Amino acid sequence: MAARRSPPRARARAREREGPRGPAAGSDQVYSWMLVTSQALGTVWRIAKGSVMLAASFLVPALCYFRRMHYDLGHWLKWWIGYLQRKFKRNLSVEAEVDLLSFCVREWKGETPRAKMMRKACEELFWRHHIKCVRQVKRDNYAALRSVLFQIFSQGLSFPSWMKEKDIVKLPEKLLFSQGCNWIQQYSFGPEKYTGSNVFGKLRKCVDLLKTQWTEFNGIKDYHKRGSMCNILFSDPLLEYKLYEALKFIMLYQVTEVYEQMKTNKVIPNLFQLLFSRETSSDPLSFMINHLNSVGDTCGLEQIDMFILGHSLEIKIKVFRLFKFNSRDFEVCYPDLAPREWPEISLLTENDRHYHIPVF
Repeated sequence: MAARRSPPRARARAREREGPRGPAAGSDQVYSWMLVTSQALGTVWRIAKGSVMLAASFLVPALCYFRRMHYDLGHWLKWWIGYLQRKFKRNLSVEAEVDLLSFCVREWKGETPRAKMMRKACEELFWRHHIKCVRQVKRDNYAALRSVLFQIFSQGLSFPSWMKEKDIVKLPEKLLFSQGCNWIQQYSFGPEKYTGSNVFGKLRKCVDLLKTQWTEFNGIKDYHKRGSMCNILFSDPLLEYKLYEALKFIMLYQVTEVYEQMKTNKVIPNLFQLLFSRETSSDPLSFMINHLNSVGDTCGLEQIDMFILGHSLEIKIKVFRLFKFNSRDFEVCYPDLAPREWPEISLLTENDRHYHIPVF
C-alpha cells in the first residue's frame, strides 16, 4: 500500500523550520578551525611563557653574579693600579719647580700677621732677588742636608780642597787608630740609633757612597742629565739616608781636626771657638752625643751646625729666612766670612727647620 504523501503546504512549512542546510555546514567548519587555532595559540603561548619564565629564573641569578663579579673586579683593578703607582712612581724628596708667588699664596693663606709677612717676604725675593721659582724639599730632620747636597750634585760642584788630598773613605779608621777616638763607636745613624763595633764598617760604606756619587755628578757636564740623575737619586730613601749620614760624619771629622789644632794653640775659625765654648759641645765627643746623633732623628741642623757644614764642604750657604723679613737676619750666610773662591748655594727657610731650594 503506498505511503501517504503530505500535503504541499505542510512540506513547505517543514522546510522553513529546518532552514537552509548548506550554510549551516560551512559555519561548523569555520568554528572548528577557530577552535583549533585558538588551542594551538594557547599551547604556543604556554610553551613560550614557560620558556621565558625558565630563562628569567636563570637570568636573574646570572645578572646578580656578573654584577658582583664586576664589583669585585673593579676593586681588584683599583687595588692593583694603586699598588703599581706606589711601586713605580718616584717619591721625590725634592719636588719639581713651582712658581714662587703661587707657592706663597698656597702655603700662607689668611690675613694673620705671620701669613702677611710670609707673602711680603716672597714678593721681596721675587722682585728684588729675582727668585722666580722654588723647589719644595721633604719636611723631615734631614731637610737642611738634603737641600745642600741636592744643589751640590745638581750644579756639579767639585770636592772641597781637603777632600782632594785625602781618601775620605779611610777617615773613620783614621779617627780611631791615628787620633784614638774610640768614642766614635757611640755614633748614631739618625733614627736607626745604631751603635757598636760595626759602626766603622757602616760609616765607611756611607762615606764611600758619598765619594762615588759626588765624583759621578761632578763628571757630568750636561745640566739636564745631572737633573735627571738627581731625580733618580733623591727618590731612593735608602741611598739618601746613607749620603746624609756621610755628611754628618764629615762634619764630625772636621770638628775633631779643628779641636786637635786648638789643643796645639793654633788659630781656629771663630765659629769653632763658639762651638767649643758651649757646655753641650765643648769637645768632639759632646758635640756628637748632644747634637749630631740627633740630626735626622729628633731634630735637624742648628745654625751653628750650618756654619760647620758650609766650612766642611767649602761652600757658602746663603739662606733667606722668611720669618725674619724686614730684619738684618733675613739674609744670612754660613759661614759669614767664606773665601771668595768658594761656590755659593742658596736656601729658603720658613723657620730654620724646613728648607726649600730657590730657583733664580
